[in-house]
Amino acid sequence: MVGAMVFALAGCGRDAADGSRDSAAKESAAGQDAAGTGETASGKTPETGADEPEQPEPETGTDMQSESEAGETESGAAEQDGANRESGEAEQDGADPESSATEAESGSAGGSDALVVYFSWSGNTENVANAIAEQTGADVFEILPEEAYIDDYDALLDIASQEKQSGTRPAIAGSIEDIAQYDVIYVGYPNWWSDMPMILYTFFDSYDLSDKTIAPFCTSGGSGLSGTVDSIKELEPDADVLDGLHIGSSSASNPDAAVSDWLEGLGISE
Repeated sequence: MVGAMVFALAGCGRDAADGSRDSAAKESAAGQDAAGTGETASGKTPETGADEPEQPEPETGTDMQSESEAGETESGAAEQDGANRESGEAEQDGADPESSATEAESGSAGGSDALVVYFSWSGNTENVANAIAEQTGADVFEILPEEAYIDDYDALLDIASQEKQSGTRPAIAGSIEDIAQYDVIYVGYPNWWSDMPMILYTFFDSYDLSDKTIAPFCTSGGSGLSGTVDSIKELEPDADVLDGLHIGSSSASNPDAAVSDWLEGLGISE
């Protein structure tokens, strides 16, 4: 009799444990299903890779989500690197203007007659700039704003739009001390609202690039170079402005092959 009662109690314990495990498994599965949607609490998919806002432009349906054309990268996870955007890393060095070098960093031991100048918000343009510097031995100068851009992507879209409409020239932290030594200048930027970020206009206003060769490169989710090459030609009428390179945000993490082909086509690869 006692043995039968012990057996019955043991059976009840196993049933309760199995029930707990089933309940926990169901709750876990439900959690995984919710996470699989890749949506935030607000129901929005996180923006990614934004090097550069390229939100659909009101009239063209293209670009402010630019360099980052963030949302265009292939998976919500991949895009998240744009959202985690150098979380305080390279892009945010703009937050500390005092640490920015006033001279271009040397990309080659014996000096170079080429310079890579770039502005990057999400990191996409920076990746392309580094690939160009590695393949050409060019020096590098990163354009950093004296007042760092905000981290919030949606807010950045508004700021970039306002700057474009008002023709703002954001101040640049640091400077290139001897730009005369460079014959070839690679200029990189994200596509913001089908244009260069306004801080690029500050750069062109600040330096005389007459008689130099300018090779533009741009990152965006799909808007391409838009009219930015023509804009550079207008800003630097006495420079030789070459065909530009566009790399989509989903390809910006591995731009080596595209950069190599572009340089070879220009006839200025090392």
